[in-house]
Parts: sequence; structure tokens; C-alpha cells
Amino acid sequence: MARKEKIVEQVQNVEEIVAEEAVVAQEFDEIVEDLVEVPKAPREGIQIGIDLGTANTLVYVSGRGIVFNEASVVAYDLESGETFAVGNEAARMLGRTHDKIQVSKPLHLGVISDIKAAKALIEWVLSGLDPDTYDVKESTLLICCPSEVTMVERESLINLAHDLGIEDAFIEEEVKAGVIGSGIDIFTPQGNLFIDIGGGSTDVGVLSLGDIVVSESIRVAGSRMDELIQKHVQHEHGLLIGEKTAEKIKQEIGTVNERLDPADEKMIFVAGRDNTSGLPREIEVSQEEIRDVLVEPFEEIVKVTMRVLEQTPPELSADIIESGIYTCGGGSLVEGCQNFFAKRLGIQVQQSPSPLTAIAEGTKVLLKNRGNYLVKPMD
Repeated sequence: MARKEKIVEQVQNVEEIVAEEAVVAQEFDEIVEDLVEVPKAPREGIQIGIDLGTANTLVYVSGRGIVFNEASVVAYDLESGETFAVGNEAARMLGRTHDKIQVSKPLHLGVISDIKAAKALIEWVLSGLDPDTYDVKESTLLICCPSEVTMVERESLINLAHDLGIEDAFIEEEVKAGVIGSGIDIFTPQGNLFIDIGGGSTDVGVLSLGDIVVSESIRVAGSRMDELIQKHVQHEHGLLIGEKTAEKIKQEIGTVNERLDPADEKMIFVAGRDNTSGLPREIEVSQEEIRDVLVEPFEEIVKVTMRVLEQTPPELSADIIESGIYTCGGGSLVEGCQNFFAKRLGIQVQQSPSPLTAIAEGTKVLLKNRGNYLVKPMD
């Protein structure tokens, strides 16, 4: 009996030793795994389309859609030079900062005026994407710009992409991207006229067979409208208002309708600094007076559209009579915009189904064919 108990005890000791060795072996394997770097799967590049606008920036990423749609504003700490706010958060700081903060808009009238801010804005957006899921160097970047941007301005945009580590970058016109993003097939022999009223510039273009036939760009758009509203309020009411307040007036009561029903006319209260006393003051602004202010920039857009139509080949002119004119951009949301153009041009005018995102959505197609009119997106 004693011999049997001794054997059982020896068996138990062996089992404990085996268990301890198994634990040691597992710990050893874990240490080896930590020491030996497991090769990661090669990362691929992504396709990025940017509508770098004066008022707003939109970023499209292949497979993810539009990942950023906010104001084109960047806020820095002046002492460290560090960017601490971008987009809508930075836009709320406009006109409200102290001397340790600089709030900058990367673009002015559709052109990069602060390359540092533009780079910071795009870097901020890209940093929001998981860097382990793509390779920046293998990525492709498309930046949309106004039709009449100079070669120097185009070069600065390409250099911006290179500074971000993206070697494969190209430029396309906003008006082309906007038409495609509005769901219009520009790859057929059919003329389409498009008016893009952005923040800094307005682009007018006729497109057919996958490319622009005639186009013109003017630096009259949403920002110009805001400036005119500011000047009007200062001159007529003796009140200084900020650009955000002017934009609010435009968005809430802006109109270019020729006739306003007194019973339905909108009013808005705005506050600012009195010209004479320097004290805060609030006034009431009428829709009729803002209508009179906005007519001027819209008349300028009509003139540039007429110049484009005068250069359009006759067959495409006939197509435009049939298909009409399309508008997009924030400026096209001003009440009465389409009727204003239709009455002065004698052509039917309709709004893009996605006026604020059409350009960014159009980059999806242009990234596939790199703007080549011979390569249809469905191919």
C-alpha cells in the first residue's frame, strides 16, 4: 500500500513538472514573438480628391466617400507655430481672437494666399485617417481649382502635394468636377453649360465629349457678396460688422428676386460696432436692401456667362437651349438665383442636386480616368 502511494506521488510530481515546462515554453514563445518582427502586409496608396475652396474644403477618399466638409480656416498658436484648430472650430474664432492666436484662411478669391495654412489644413484632414491603412507615397492626389488659375498657381498646388509626401498629384478644373458630380454625363457629344458660384470665384464652362470647350472664371462670388454687405451696412447704418455676420445676412435673407411681397419680406437683427461712438449696437436689416446689394455681383456673373455663350460653337449652343444651364456652389443657394439667370439669359436654369458637394463628388470619376476625355468612367 505504501509502495502504491509512493508511485502516485511520483506521478503527480511528474505531471506538475510537465505543466511547469509547458508554461515556460509558452512564455518563451511569447518572448520570441516580441523579439522577432512579424513582416506587415504591404500598404497600398489611396485616391484623394480635394475641393480646396475659399469658403469650405471638401475631401473625398476612395472607398470612404467625403471625409471632410468644413470651413477653410486654420488657427495657430503664434508662439509655438502649432496648429490647434481647423475647419468649423477655427472659423468660430474669426474676429474673436487675442494677440497670441492667428486665424488664417488659406485661400483668397480662389487662389492660395497662405501656403502654410493650406498645408496645415490638408495635413490635419489626412491625420484623421488611420496611417496604418494606406501609404502616403503611393497615393494619388487630385486638387480642383478655378478654370483660369495661372501656371504659377497650379505649380504651387502641385508643390503643396509634394510637401505632403504625395508625388502623384494633378490638377483639374472645378467646373468639370462639378458637372460630373451633379450626375451629368459629359462624355457624350452633348453641350452642357455649368455655373459654379463658389466662395472666392465663379466658374462658367461649356463641356462636351469629356472636356471643357469654353470656360471663363471671375473673382466674384460668395466672399465678394459678403464684402458688399459689410460696406452697405457701414455706409447706410453706420455700423461695422464682421464677415461672419455679413455671411449670416446673406444666408438668411439674401435674395435676387425682383419682386418682394411686403407681407412676406424677411428681416434680420444684426449687431456690431457703431462707427461714431465705438459702442456695440444692434440694427434691423431688410431683405429689400440686401437684394439691391446682391444684384450687382449676380449681374457680373451674367456678363461672364454671356461671354462664354458668345464663344460657344453653334451646335453646342443648340444643345444648351435644350438641356438648360446648371448651377452649383454656395452662391447658387441665394434665393431667386436660378430665376435671375433664366430671365436675363433666356435659357432654363436648374440647380445641381448636390450644390455644395458636387465638385468633391466629381473627383471620384476624375481620379479614375485622371481627367482623360478618352477614358469614360464606366470603362
